[in-house]
Amino acid sequence: MTNNAIGMGEQGQAERDKFENELKRILKASEEKGILLRVIGSLAFQMHCPQFGHLQAAMGRAYTDIDFGAYGKQTKQIKELMASLGYKENREVFIVSEGERSIFDKPEAGLHVDVFYEKLDFCHAIYWKDRLETDSPTIPLAELLLEKMQIVQINEKDIIDTIMLLLEHPLGDIDKETINIKRVAVICAADWGFWRTVTMNLEKVRALAHHYPQLTDEQKAKVESQVKDAMARLEAEPKSMGWKLRARVGDRVKWYKDVDEVG
Repeated sequence: MTNNAIGMGEQGQAERDKFENELKRILKASEEKGILLRVIGSLAFQMHCPQFGHLQAAMGRAYTDIDFGAYGKQTKQIKELMASLGYKENREVFIVSEGERSIFDKPEAGLHVDVFYEKLDFCHAIYWKDRLETDSPTIPLAELLLEKMQIVQINEKDIIDTIMLLLEHPLGDIDKETINIKRVAVICAADWGFWRTVTMNLEKVRALAHHYPQLTDEQKAKVESQVKDAMARLEAEPKSMGWKLRARVGDRVKWYKDVDEVG
């Protein structure tokens, strides 16, 4: 785990309320316009973990921005929506990303909104196709788990969000209030590099959970059990031929993309 402090630090309730209230405002406006926006990032974990969401503040996990997944076909509508809500677009990001990402800012309020079209593509790609309708107001829980587990240089904020998710939701083969571990296993069984990063990070979550004084012994044991079960599902899933061939090469060749975190 890196020592990167992005997203970590004390954050007063008023500042947290600012982000949460703005998120609700954007979601309400998007629903009224028929725009499909699904929350990702720290606020998604907060929204989908009502029982354990308090751990973010308790463990020093701060909000830094508001993130969404969306479909590219609604790009124009999303830009118009954000402009109507008082945001200015960083056009350079949209151009450089070839239309895969928009960043909107409201500097006077200290607000930053990131929209990822069709996929989240950092160390590994997570595709939205036919998945954004599956859950609301966030992306599905399987994708939330992958969002964190695909980060090779994982940060403490990502560990904390994952711990919350594993405490709040069971593993299963469906999406409804369940981490669809079958979907995660299928994705990883087709891509050795993705499998390598996900299993490496799950092990970090398991190990690091034991060092948080904010967690009870029962909660630490729950995280341990969830990770163990997830790893077993990933191991049991039949692997593709490409996966097996890439596994022979192993860590001798880099298996992920380097990325610079924005925001």
